[in-house]
Amino acid sequence: MASGFVLCADDFALTDGVSRSILALIEAGKLSAAGAMTNRPHWRNFAGAFGALAEKADLGLHLNLTCANPLGAMPRLAPGGVFPALPELARAAVTSPTVRREIAAEIARQLDAFEDSMGRSPAFLDGHQHVHVLPGIRRALLDILSKRYPKGGLYLRDPHDSPAAIRARGVAIGKALTISALALGFRRAALRRGFPVNRGFSGVAPFDPQRDFAADLQRFLLRPGPAHLVMCHPGFVDDELARLDPVVATRPVEHEALLGFVAQGLSMVRFSELFSTPSASHSLPRHG
Repeated sequence: MASGFVLCADDFALTDGVSRSILALIEAGKLSAAGAMTNRPHWRNFAGAFGALAEKADLGLHLNLTCANPLGAMPRLAPGGVFPALPELARAAVTSPTVRREIAAEIARQLDAFEDSMGRSPAFLDGHQHVHVLPGIRRALLDILSKRYPKGGLYLRDPHDSPAAIRARGVAIGKALTISALALGFRRAALRRGFPVNRGFSGVAPFDPQRDFAADLQRFLLRPGPAHLVMCHPGFVDDELARLDPVVATRPVEHEALLGFVAQGLSMVRFSELFSTPSASHSLPRHG
C-alpha cells in the first residue's frame, strides 16, 4: 500500500522565473524533488541556490534534448546548434546510429554540468518531454549511467502507469495513456541495470489555465502506486518563457496551487523514503 509520494517540479533553470518559483516552493516545503536543465545558461546562475536546498529536496537532472541549445556540437541532430522538436528527435534517434552517438555525448555533457556545479551525482534523472524513455535513447542513457554509476546510486523516473489508474484520475487521459505507452519496458530495463524507479506516476496535465489545478493535484493521488511520483510544472512568467516553451499561462497557476497544497491521505516524501536503496546524493569524483 502506498503511504507516500514524491512531488517533483520539472524544468529548473529553463528561465529565471521558473527557477525562482521552484526555489521558493522548495523553501516552503511544498516540493520533495526538482529536476534541472543543465544545458540552459540559467543553470550557472542558479546552481548554487539549487544545491543549497539539497537537505530539503532531491535534486536531479532533467535531461533536455528538445529545448534550446545543446552543450556541445551535434552536427547531425542539431546542425544549427538548436535541438529539434520531439517528433524529429524520436525519428532520428531510432533511425540514425550517428544521432544516437551524438545523444550519448550530450547526455554525458549534461551529467558533467550537474556534477561540476554540485560536486555530487544527481539524486535522480528524468527527461524533458520524457525523452529519456524514447526508443533509441533509453539504451544509450542506461549504458552511460551504468558506466558512470556502476552501483546504481540514482533513481530514474518511469512515466508509465496502469490505464485503470489513469482513467480513475480523469485528467488528460489520452495524453497520459500515450506517455505511459511510450515508457513500456523502461522499468524492467532500468531495474536490470540496478537503478531504482518509481512505481506509479501522475501529473500529466492539459495545461489549461482555466482548470482547478489544486483539485487536479488531489486527483493525481488517486490510485497511487507503491512508490508514487507526481510531476508538476510551476513557474513565474517572464519574457523568455514564451520563446522557449509552450507551457506558459499555467505555470503561475500551478505555483499558487502548490503553495496551498495539503495532500489528503498520503505524505509527501523524498525518494529515499520510498526505497530501501541508500540516498543518491553522495559526493563523487569528476567523471571524464
